[in-house]
Amino acid sequence: MDLVTLQGWLDNASFAILFLSMLVYWAGATFPQVALLPALGTAGMAIANLCMATLLGARWLEAGYFPLSNLYESLFFVAWSITAVHLLAENMSQSRFVGTITAPVAMGIAAFAALSLPDQMQVSEPLVPALKSNWLMMHVSVMLLSYGALMVGSLLAIAFLIATRGQEVVLRGSSYGTGAVRLRRTGDTSAVTRARAEEGKAIATDQPMSTPVLATTLAANATSPLTVATADAGATGATAATMTTTAPIAKQLTFETLGLADTLDNISYRMIGLGFPLLTIGIIAGGVWANEAWGTYWSWDPKETWALITWLVFAAYLHARITKGWQGRRPAILAASGFVVVWVCYLGVNLLGKGLHSYGWFF
Repeated sequence: MDLVTLQGWLDNASFAILFLSMLVYWAGATFPQVALLPALGTAGMAIANLCMATLLGARWLEAGYFPLSNLYESLFFVAWSITAVHLLAENMSQSRFVGTITAPVAMGIAAFAALSLPDQMQVSEPLVPALKSNWLMMHVSVMLLSYGALMVGSLLAIAFLIATRGQEVVLRGSSYGTGAVRLRRTGDTSAVTRARAEEGKAIATDQPMSTPVLATTLAANATSPLTVATADAGATGATAATMTTTAPIAKQLTFETLGLADTLDNISYRMIGLGFPLLTIGIIAGGVWANEAWGTYWSWDPKETWALITWLVFAAYLHARITKGWQGRRPAILAASGFVVVWVCYLGVNLLGKGLHSYGWFF
């Protein structure tokens, strides 16, 4: 089997496996009692990641240079990056929900590359002189890895907004991992006292509550303003993450929703925290390469401008979370807008056929 035929098999296999993985993740979210489905989804994403890595490696052997010279290769590298970051995020969060939102995006990218691009754009061609540099691997690969991490982080922020829609939810602090859940009742503390009595614990109302007690209290006080804190197993009251809601609890807020929202917020923050330094390094490397190739570090090319906009959006997100202490929906909205900005930076300005970074397909 020659390399061209192998590539054809691998890109179609990647799309098919990602499509099946998406369906498995959605089925797992619909039928959570089926324990095998999340493991199958994870296995599918890992196999698709391996297929795309093999595809890019085969093109590297065929062309003799790192396969990031055209849109086809670039799309598959981004899809590979998303699946790799997905596996990292899923391992960190231990949540089956991550794949329900990342798998469709990776599948869509693979489908666009394998099924929509013209054949002439899928063929490896000799590099133009400006691309014959070791900076091709350094700059482009780091930029695309950062796009993958930022996309996953933004997608999880979008999922957080969906999970908490219509609720006044604010997270204060950071909670990592699963731990005790603490409930503080605004005003009347009789519900907390009753719940503690049911568990046989005579402890103060601001101490950690077990999951059964929290569930009992939420059910018994469905319409009361509550402050719910999710703390790490070793966290103190000062470092616990807090969710506050004044909405009717029984109708809008469940323990599962609290745990899911906390996980999504947490992992979104971590993935953006991973992607932002990569984006910074990629931009710096691009400036050095631009000076080597074109004699200037920065020329306000559309791609460069949107890379700066992308950097500023996620810098604002991290600044708001780290310095200003924003938590919950406000930074999530900023991160969700970053998903659109990343796509404009990565694909939008390229497909318009303008500037030094153009793929030149539409015009």
